[in-house]
Amino acid sequence: MGRGKRQETKAANGKQRRRNLNKNDVAQMLQEMFAASPQSTFKLKDIFRELRLNTHPLKMLAIDLLDEMTWDDYLKKEGDSAFRLNQGGQVQEGRFVRKANGKNSIIPDGTDKPVFVSERNSLWAQNGDRVRFSFMARRRNHIKEAQVLEVLQRAKDTFVGQLRVDRDIAFLVMQDNLIVQDVIIPKNKLKGGKTDDKAVVRITQWPDAAHRNMVGEVVDILGRQGENNAEMHAILAQFGLPYKYPKEVEEAAAKISGKVTAKDLAEREDFRDVWTCTIDPHDAKDFDDALSIRKQGKFWEVGVHIADVSHYVTEGSIIDKEAQKRATSVYLVDRTIPMLPEHLCNFVCSLRPDEEKLCYSVILLLDEDAQVRNFRIVHTVIKSNRRYAYEEVQELLEQNGVVDGTGEPSPNLFDSAKKLNPHNLKGENAEQLLLLDMLAKKLRDERFKNGAMRFESEELHFDVDEKGRPTRAYFKRQRDANKLIEEFMLLANRTVAEHIGKPQRGKKAKTLPYRIHENPDLKKLEQLSEFVKRFGYRLKTAGTMGQTSRSLNQLMGDVEGKREQKLIQTVALRAMMKAKYSVHNIGHFGLAFPYYTHFTSPIRRYPDTMVHRLLTRYEQGAKGANERYYEDQCKHSSDMEQLAAQAERESIKYKMVEFMGEHLGEVYDAHISGIMSFGIYCEIDENHCEGLVPIRDLDDDYYEFDEQNYRLVGRRRRHAYQLGDPIRIRVASANLEKRQLDFTIEP
Repeated sequence: MGRGKRQETKAANGKQRRRNLNKNDVAQMLQEMFAASPQSTFKLKDIFRELRLNTHPLKMLAIDLLDEMTWDDYLKKEGDSAFRLNQGGQVQEGRFVRKANGKNSIIPDGTDKPVFVSERNSLWAQNGDRVRFSFMARRRNHIKEAQVLEVLQRAKDTFVGQLRVDRDIAFLVMQDNLIVQDVIIPKNKLKGGKTDDKAVVRITQWPDAAHRNMVGEVVDILGRQGENNAEMHAILAQFGLPYKYPKEVEEAAAKISGKVTAKDLAEREDFRDVWTCTIDPHDAKDFDDALSIRKQGKFWEVGVHIADVSHYVTEGSIIDKEAQKRATSVYLVDRTIPMLPEHLCNFVCSLRPDEEKLCYSVILLLDEDAQVRNFRIVHTVIKSNRRYAYEEVQELLEQNGVVDGTGEPSPNLFDSAKKLNPHNLKGENAEQLLLLDMLAKKLRDERFKNGAMRFESEELHFDVDEKGRPTRAYFKRQRDANKLIEEFMLLANRTVAEHIGKPQRGKKAKTLPYRIHENPDLKKLEQLSEFVKRFGYRLKTAGTMGQTSRSLNQLMGDVEGKREQKLIQTVALRAMMKAKYSVHNIGHFGLAFPYYTHFTSPIRRYPDTMVHRLLTRYEQGAKGANERYYEDQCKHSSDMEQLAAQAERESIKYKMVEFMGEHLGEVYDAHISGIMSFGIYCEIDENHCEGLVPIRDLDDDYYEFDEQNYRLVGRRRRHAYQLGDPIRIRVASANLEKRQLDFTIEP
C-alpha cells in the first residue's frame, strides 16, 4: 500500500474514532482540558478545535455537557459562549442580602451574581452581613441555592424603631421590614424609654440555635413617635449616620479663631482687592466657594476660591478623625448634618462677605472663547464683596435680557467694540456677573460638544414651618445662575485632576483621589436601543464612548416635550453607573472628562480635603502618597455618600407622606414613574409627590409584569400600564409610620 493511501486510511480511522466518542469520553476530555489550564477561559470554538470535535453531533454533545458542568458549579460561564474552571469551591465567602419578600441571597466575593438563600438556611443573617456559605446540592430544574454556615462580620449592631413596653417584656418594632425577628429588651435596659418612643437599640445577643430572637439594650431615646426631630434623627440612625456632634470635637473647633495673620498674608497671594462674590442657595450658611474676575491684558482672569479647610483641620486631629468618619455632610429636608462642627463650616471657613478668608484657589486665564490659556493652583487670601442667592443672580441676568438656558445678553448691552457697556447694564455688579455667565455658557457648550451627558434633573423641595411640618411641595430645576457656578467648579476640578494626573513626560502620576464614572452597562444600552426603536428613535451603541454619549444626548433632545420623554429618560438613567471615588483613574463618562476630581467643597466632602492636603504636599516637593491608604479612604467616602443619599431620600419620602396626608381624597394628574410586580408608582405632576397603586386594586383584570418593556399588561383585555403614561389618581392613604403613600386610579 502506498504512503498516501496509508495516511488517508489513518485519517479515516481517526475520524471514525472521533465519531465513536460517547458522553463519558467527551466529559473526561473536557475535565482534563480545564484542569490542565485552570486560569484560562475557553470560547466554544477554542474547545471544539482543542478537542478536535469537528462533527455537529459531537459539538452539540459538548455544549450539553458544558451546560451540565456549569449547572453543577464545576465550570463558570463567562458571557454567552465562554467557560472557565470554577476554582471557588463549595465553601465561599460573600455579602448577605435580605429582601422583604423573602428572596434572600448572597453575593459571593469576586462576582455580582446573587445566589438564592431560603430563610431556613439564612442562619438569621442580616442585610449586609459578611458570611461564609456553601452551595447546596443542585436539584434538576431548580435555581442554585446556598446556605449560611457562619456570620463572619455584622454589617451593623444598632437598629432604630419604636418601643413597645408591656408589663413583663419590652421590644423594638422596626419600620424596616427586612428584620424577621423581634428585638427583645430587658426592662432594666430601657434607659427610661416608654411605649411609642423612638429609640436606638444595640444588639447584645444575636440569634442562635437556642434563641431565635435578638436581645438588645437602648442606647438612645430620640423622642416620641411623630415628633419631627425624633423622626429625622431616626432616619439618620437607620443608616448609621450621626445625628449629633461629640462635645469634645465642638470644643476643639471653638478654640480656632480663624483670624488672618501677617504670616498668612506673607505666604499667600492677596486677592482682597479683586472683585469676588459667592452665589449659593438662599438658606445656605456654609459658603465654601467664591468667584473672582478681572481683566488681565486681553484675557479674563477668573479665580475659583475654595475655603482652605485643611489649614484649620490638621491631619490626625480630633476634628479630622470625626470628619473622616462622617466623610460627607448630610442634607435632609429640613436640616443639614454637617461634616465639620458648625463653628468651622458656618463661621471660620465660610467665605462670608466683607471678611478676610483663607482659600486654596485655581486661578484661570481665559480668552473670550473660554479657552484656558494658563492656570495656577495657589493658596490665597480673599475678601468677598457680595453674598448672592441664586435667585438674585437669576433676576439680574434676566433684567439684562438673558433668556434662561439660551444665548447671551441682549445686543443693545454691548458697545461698538462688542464689549459690555456698563452704562447699559442693570443691577449691582452686573458687568462681572454677565461676563461670568457668558464664559460659563461657552464652557458648557464645549463640554456638550465633547460628549458630556445632558440629563436635566428636577428636585423635590418642601417649605416647612417652625415645627418641621411641610407647608408646600414644589420642584426646582437648574437655571442659568446655578449653571454659572457649576461650570466653574467643574473646570477647577478638572484642572486640578489634569495637573496631577497628566505629569510631564517621563514622570509617573502621583496619588490623587479621582471622581470616576464608569461607562454605561453595554447590555442595558443595547436594551435601551431596542426599546426606543418602537417610538421611532435611534441610539448608537457601537463605536467610542464619545460617540455613544453624543447619541444619547441626541436621543434626550429628540424626546424633549414628547409624551414618552419621562419614560425614555428613566430607562436611560438606569443604564448609567454610579459615580464614586478612586485613586485608579478611568475618567468620568457623564462629564466626558478623562481626568476629574473633587476639590471645590472641602467643608462638606472629605475627599476634597484629602485632595487639598496632597496638592499642598506635592507643591512642597513630596513624593507620591500611599495609594492603598487613599483607595481605602475613597471607598469609605463613596459608601458614606451612598448612605447620605439614602437618608435624604427617606426624609423626602417622610415629608411627602406627611404633606399628602393633608390631601386625602383629592384627585391629581400624574404619570407612571415606576412599574413593579406588586403595583404602579405614580408621580403627581403638580408637586412630584410619589405614591403606589397596589396591584390588588387593579381588579378589572389579571395583570402580568412585563419587566423588559416596563409595563403591566392585563391578561384578558390586554390593557397596559406603561412607564411614563399619564394617569389620574386619588390620594387613598398616607401611613407615616411606614412612610407609605397609596393612590387609587380614577377612571
